[in-house]
Amino acid sequence: MTKTIRQNNNLILAIALSSSGFGFAVLEGERTLVDWGVKSVTGDKNAWILKQIEKMIAHYQPGVLVLHDAAAKGSRRGPRIRKLTKEIVAMAASWKLKVTLLSREHVMQAFFIDGKGTKYTIAKVLAGRFPEELGPRLPRKRRAWEGEDSRMSIFDAVALAFAKRLWRKDR
Repeated sequence: MTKTIRQNNNLILAIALSSSGFGFAVLEGERTLVDWGVKSVTGDKNAWILKQIEKMIAHYQPGVLVLHDAAAKGSRRGPRIRKLTKEIVAMAASWKLKVTLLSREHVMQAFFIDGKGTKYTIAKVLAGRFPEELGPRLPRKRRAWEGEDSRMSIFDAVALAFAKRLWRKDR
């Protein structure tokens, strides 16, 4: 069944999938972070995540959905995330929504001239750009033996949205 929405071409919905759910960001233009957050889940993760993303598409009516390219060369995403990414792309197509898949390399090149940096450095840049919205959510730099803070998926999603704004269509 095809659904139609009245898309706001200036809105970007970015989703950063994680092992426990996803981070999201809705960006309007370059300066307005409309909404952001983390959604965590247990149980049937893929079905729940698909339902949540579909609700967000219906609510925000974005012009484009941006995801990490789980199938990109060098990607270390697991089979569940790869399958989920394909399911999200198919669901977005049923809404006639444009989807952009960006590799980690594309995101890094959007933030660093040489394409080399860390997720934490990107998070600090974004917290500086949106100090009221993201500043309080910036986790401390993790130590090598620690797992990643779930709030980092918010910064991953905002980074995807920014990278989409900076990434030319002809590449």
